[in-house]
Amino acid sequence: MLQRLSILFVLLFISVHLLLGQTSTPEISYTGKPKEYVIAEIEVTGDLNNDPKILANLSGLRVGQTITVPGDDITAAIKKYWEYGLFSDVKVSASKVEGSNIYLNIYLQERPRLSSMNYLGLKKSEIEAVNDKVAMMRGSQVTPYLVTRAERFIKEHFVEKGFYNTEVDIVQRDDTSRVNHVILDVHVDKKEKVKVNYLGFEGNEAFTDNRLNRIMKKTNERKKLRNFFRTKKFVEEEYHNDLDAIIEKYNEEGYRDAYIVSDSIARNDDNTVDIEITLEEGSQYYFGEITWVGNSIYPGEYLSHNLRIQKGDIFNQTLLDERLFMDDDAVHNLYMNNGYLFSRIIPVDVKISNDTVDLEMRVYEGDQATIDRVIIKGNTKTHEHVVRRELRTKPGELFNKAALIRTVRELAQLGHFDPEKINPVPIPDPDKGTVNLEYNLEEKANDQVELSGGWGAGMFVGSLGLKFSNFSVRNFFNKEAWRPLPTGDGQTLSVRAQTNGKYYQSYSLSFVEPWLGGKKPNSLSVNIYRSIQTGVSRNYMPNSYYGYSSYGSGYNDPYAFQGDDSKHFKVFGGSVGLGRRLSWPDDYFTLYNELSYQYYDLKDWYFLMNDGYSHNLRFKVMLSRRSIDNPLYTRTGSDFTIGVEVTPPYSLITGKDYSDVTDQQELYKMIEYHKWTFKGAMFKPLDAGDKLVLMSKVEGGFLGYYNKYLKSPFEKYTLGGDGMSGYSYYGSETVGLRGYENNTLTAMSYVYDEEGERSSAAQDANMYTKLTMELRYPLTLQPSATVYGLLFLEAGNSWSEFRDYSPFDLHRSAGVGVRIFLPMFGLMGIDWGYGFDEVPGYPSAAGSNFHFVMGQNF
Repeated sequence: MLQRLSILFVLLFISVHLLLGQTSTPEISYTGKPKEYVIAEIEVTGDLNNDPKILANLSGLRVGQTITVPGDDITAAIKKYWEYGLFSDVKVSASKVEGSNIYLNIYLQERPRLSSMNYLGLKKSEIEAVNDKVAMMRGSQVTPYLVTRAERFIKEHFVEKGFYNTEVDIVQRDDTSRVNHVILDVHVDKKEKVKVNYLGFEGNEAFTDNRLNRIMKKTNERKKLRNFFRTKKFVEEEYHNDLDAIIEKYNEEGYRDAYIVSDSIARNDDNTVDIEITLEEGSQYYFGEITWVGNSIYPGEYLSHNLRIQKGDIFNQTLLDERLFMDDDAVHNLYMNNGYLFSRIIPVDVKISNDTVDLEMRVYEGDQATIDRVIIKGNTKTHEHVVRRELRTKPGELFNKAALIRTVRELAQLGHFDPEKINPVPIPDPDKGTVNLEYNLEEKANDQVELSGGWGAGMFVGSLGLKFSNFSVRNFFNKEAWRPLPTGDGQTLSVRAQTNGKYYQSYSLSFVEPWLGGKKPNSLSVNIYRSIQTGVSRNYMPNSYYGYSSYGSGYNDPYAFQGDDSKHFKVFGGSVGLGRRLSWPDDYFTLYNELSYQYYDLKDWYFLMNDGYSHNLRFKVMLSRRSIDNPLYTRTGSDFTIGVEVTPPYSLITGKDYSDVTDQQELYKMIEYHKWTFKGAMFKPLDAGDKLVLMSKVEGGFLGYYNKYLKSPFEKYTLGGDGMSGYSYYGSETVGLRGYENNTLTAMSYVYDEEGERSSAAQDANMYTKLTMELRYPLTLQPSATVYGLLFLEAGNSWSEFRDYSPFDLHRSAGVGVRIFLPMFGLMGIDWGYGFDEVPGYPSAAGSNFHFVMGQNF
């Protein structure tokens, strides 16, 4: 019996021992007694899109960490997951327990991700604008917060547009094609815009209600004729800006104490508001004595002269700020342009007597600042020496604000950088008395490819051109620099070809080095060209071309000639030019000298000269002043050029009498003439944002002669139309005048027979005048595209002889247009013009006409 009991005891002991050694899976419950465990493993399971290890780290728990179960550690981990807002379900359990070791399982259900957003009730442009503000990307998790945020952003966007009652409803539905992804349908009902029904004022005596209405540019009454072209919507932010504008206008008129007493906005049932504004104008003030204190560099009388404000003038705080700090010739700029970067001017009211304010200008001159370093950033393509040679601010020189502004202009003129993003940043160091200048640049593509077709002179002509505006000759033989061409030195290489196939071909090659030798801004220009025109069929000749008129049989008779390959007009030419930047009268002036040669070969051609060859050796001098701020969309400045081209006066040298010579070869073997040209354009911004710009331009030309029997058959003018000849015709200069058909405003010269009847006529414009006004407004000024619209008025005419010149006998036109500058293709545009004046001999020339522009400005 004892033996049996011993065996039973041993078996019971072993069973208990084995039972205690087995794994248990306890519930993590807050009702049990807390016990400490060491985390042996953390496993993350569930529908996951992220790495489980990363998700495990989010819990704050680590393997080897001692935790209490139940306890705060597990609670804190669960709380963290919920705080991230990325999960819709979180569970923590123990998968097993081995002694003091615990194995944790964290189950996570991630929130669904976004497949797409569908906007319902909006236009395409509105969807793009809203999408930018909502900024919910595909693949991002969709949380209640983000959905609510999207609704708020959409409503705020349309409130800014005047839609105060916008309703937004975002519906979430599963994307059946992707696991754990949803589609958001965004239903937007903008409702009607809130408009201003009534806008009234009280307390205003200095300004009438109408004047105050005009000051409030964004908040205007509906049903008022004066507001026909103005917005009538109510936008609260713009309304408050308009209230500030009212006070600013009162201050400009001397009412320094003016303020808004109260304003009320009442909503009406018809989705409009009534606005009542009560004003307190106060008294009108005037400038009194203006004294200067602390000035030692410039005397007070000199500073007062430059301030240009007199005692007794209406007190205008805006004008005072402009004359002290903002204008180009502001008083503070006297100091800034002389190195006094740390100077300050503080106007202080020292006495107010009745309606007069005495001012004391307290000047703190400080020390002059010297430029220490000039830092160039952003020139990823253009070599740094190309940028540095344009700088007017160099290390060791005194700081000069005018030179800083001029440098920005010069860098914009290069065309290699986005002019809207050239940003000079002064970094002053008052302790050392120095300043670093950092020029932040952004390269833009300015090489151009021309692949186009055009209609001109009665023929269709195709063009292929390549223009490399940042070429580098010195790296031409460097294989590593060809990407795809050597670039970075600011040189220009242009290659161009035009053809009509059988009847016309033209080729040209030009090169410009803007800094010959690299030390001075002396430019070198080289150009060679060749054109061949043969066998022009009657189908390619307009009736207005050179030749006889309808008064008799001749070249204008459409049956006078057929296509004939034996007929030709060939031109070969080249030129070399040197330009130099002048320092007097100022350094906006440049002087350009050019020597050129042209060889004309004509056979049975339809020109004033029909057969033979001619030599044209000429010298050109051009004096120009160019101070525009931006070559693509010019806001300010001017561009004036006066030039003269002369050939040797062969007839005066030889003294030969040509009055009885009729042989064309003898008359025109050596072409002689003098040609005068003037062009001037001015640009003036008309709004505070410098966007609306008025361009005014005048131009004219005159072709003279040394001997009345040797008038040049070449270098005349053809006037009218879009200014594009359709092909490079070196025998004449094409001048556009919109609103009229091409070449229809070119003057005619007539030949009379013995009976006094006109027997022939030829286009023979030796003089022209043209006036242009354009109102321009930019649509986009991005580096990828510069686009602006325009309204224009034009007038012009041409004359055969100087004695016929009449400055008021002009053909007028008006119209609209658009210009598009693409870095790859250059300038393009289209205009619609209406010519108001009939053209004798061309009954259909005036009236409605469309014009196409490529690679030129009017």
